[in-house]
Amino acid sequence: MSETPAIVKLLNGCVDLHCHSGPNPFPRRIDHAEAGKDGERLGMRGVLVKSHHHNTVMDLLAMSDRLATIRTPVFGGITLNSMVGGINPQAVAMSLRMGGRAVWFPTFSAGRHIDCHPEGVGFPTASVEVPSSRVDVHQADGELIPEVHEVLDLVKESGAMVTGGHMETESITQLFAAAKDKGITRMLLNHPDYVIGADEAKCRELVGYGAFIEHETGFYDPEGTKKWDPKLLLDWIEKIGPEHTVIASDLGQKDRPLPVDSYLRVATALLDLGLDERSLRQIFCDNPAFLLGLEDR
Repeated sequence: MSETPAIVKLLNGCVDLHCHSGPNPFPRRIDHAEAGKDGERLGMRGVLVKSHHHNTVMDLLAMSDRLATIRTPVFGGITLNSMVGGINPQAVAMSLRMGGRAVWFPTFSAGRHIDCHPEGVGFPTASVEVPSSRVDVHQADGELIPEVHEVLDLVKESGAMVTGGHMETESITQLFAAAKDKGITRMLLNHPDYVIGADEAKCRELVGYGAFIEHETGFYDPEGTKKWDPKLLLDWIEKIGPEHTVIASDLGQKDRPLPVDSYLRVATALLDLGLDERSLRQIFCDNPAFLLGLEDR
């Protein structure tokens, strides 16, 4: 899409914390280097690339020669699904110590995700058969397993971000409470009204632990996956507050919009609905930059 100079200037320095570029078992429109190149159009300060299946840090190291010529830095992390051994502190240590900036708790392997999407319904078809099994974070007595605390210690050590993945809300609450107790300040709840099912009250509770609430342009973009009304997004921002809100794309998949195009459309829609420019920059630029470790709060 063609972008106007005003909106490009306003979004300059934004950060995408949820880019699904490739390589990946699911077909992707762009790879990680192309995601960074796309980000140059807005002078993005960073793109965080996510896979449900593997540690993306190693992808980035393998394509470092291509990334070196791109002005927008691209960062990786690890998602704790069964494909990496679930809640696996050793895999987390390798990812973070090799430069990872994020740990996503179980997504595809979370019980909540499996209940919402049995047999992978609602997701693209993988190019290969992907083995998967449920990953639980609880002991028999309902307390978090010791490995969760080991992972959180590694997150604290590195200053990385931790997310609740696609777990059910009470598990995320336990996780964020434990993270806060350890002094972790970079916590994120992904798409509260998709899979997670976190209402306003639950989001406010999680904000109390220091978490940010993320919403995806891919859901509110008229060319995106769900085409939700941007008024719903504005309502979320007003209820939770721009100081606790993050906007990301959740894009990169084949046959879906480019992240930057989606950013431009959704940001323009929010401005048209009356969101002020300062709040827009806070949710697109400032808050995600903090979560990615690019600046202090």
